[in-house]
Amino acid sequence: MAVLRQWRYGLAVFAVLVALVLAGGARADEAPAEIKIGHLHAGSGPYASISMPVYLSLKLWVDQQNANGGAFVKAYGKKIPLKLISYDDQSNPGTAATLTNQLITQDKVDLLICDSGSVLTAVSVPIAREHKMFLFDPTGTGAAFFSKDNPYIALLADPVSTVWPRYLWEFLKSDGAKLGLKRVALLYSTNDFTGTQANAIRAALKEPGSPVEIVFDQGVPTSTSNYAVLLDNIAATNPDIVLELGYVGNDIAFLRNLQESGQKFKAVFTLYPGIETNVLLKNVGAQGLAGIFSYVTALGLTLKPDVGMTVEELRAAFEKAYGEGGVEFGWNAIAGHVTGLVVGETLAHADSLAQPDLRRAVFGLSGKLKTLVGTFELRDDGAQIGELTPIGQFDASGKLGVVYPPDLATAKPQLNTP
Repeated sequence: MAVLRQWRYGLAVFAVLVALVLAGGARADEAPAEIKIGHLHAGSGPYASISMPVYLSLKLWVDQQNANGGAFVKAYGKKIPLKLISYDDQSNPGTAATLTNQLITQDKVDLLICDSGSVLTAVSVPIAREHKMFLFDPTGTGAAFFSKDNPYIALLADPVSTVWPRYLWEFLKSDGAKLGLKRVALLYSTNDFTGTQANAIRAALKEPGSPVEIVFDQGVPTSTSNYAVLLDNIAATNPDIVLELGYVGNDIAFLRNLQESGQKFKAVFTLYPGIETNVLLKNVGAQGLAGIFSYVTALGLTLKPDVGMTVEELRAAFEKAYGEGGVEFGWNAIAGHVTGLVVGETLAHADSLAQPDLRRAVFGLSGKLKTLVGTFELRDDGAQIGELTPIGQFDASGKLGVVYPPDLATAKPQLNTP
């Protein structure tokens, strides 16, 4: 009887195990009809010029995936179509906050991507954290977004603001100083993106033994559209090089005012000529960019990605899809493509769509994925530290050559005669 009872017990246990396996298999087969990706973009307002290229390039990636049956999702072992839900926040942080909440609580998206740039990213960070929703951050680089007690964010397509200008301050303290660029004027817009960069540059240039000094240091509102008086004030300090850190509209206004003022400095650095070159060329002209130093992005490099298209393939696909839409192909379009690729790789490696598993998958890519903007590498707090931007200078034809670091240089820096 004891043997019979043991046999019956074993049979019951076996039946339970079989039932669990079958139930697990049934759940595994219950894949969603679509993967919902929530996103915000600015279709108008001051941030539209950096937001729309990201949005359109991300949409292009989604469309391409769906044309091939969807994205491969490891958790279900098959391809699943993607649904991109992207709302227009009109460059308004308050609207962006409301729409971020809507994506999480009403649309119940599987993955959340914030809008471009630090100003609009700033409102999504605390909301995502409150809802324990992992935030895929395309280009919001503000240092305040990243902390060890916030596991719900990763910066995907450009380095954190404290790291972004590393090559700039290295250039100023080495090659720049040797060329006589020892007196620095620092003018910046007071937002998370450029304000953080200004803080990092200031700290680096004031380190003991630095061969350069800051003779002008002023922050201005991001809404600044006239720099005439500021240029006069800068000229009064007799700087060798002027660093103007702002968004696209700031750079356009600054460079136009610089041309109109007749002021001459040995060197001038601004951010966006190397980031959104076509936009700056249309609004300032090749003459207005001649001699200007700027960051060099994937547009001026020949990096070979592990996944996705090359820059020229992406440009052709982007212009074919949106050529008549008035949105220029530039670095932000590349950032949108990289964002899509990281999302795709995340889905291909995550054990489930649970937010902790998505986070583990994203961080599992760190140091192992090469994109159009460099090696994807995350700090423990989610800050991007692997995609550094070299320093370049425009020639008279509007072509940007790399002048620093030396191992990537394609040209030698040329100074103006004041």
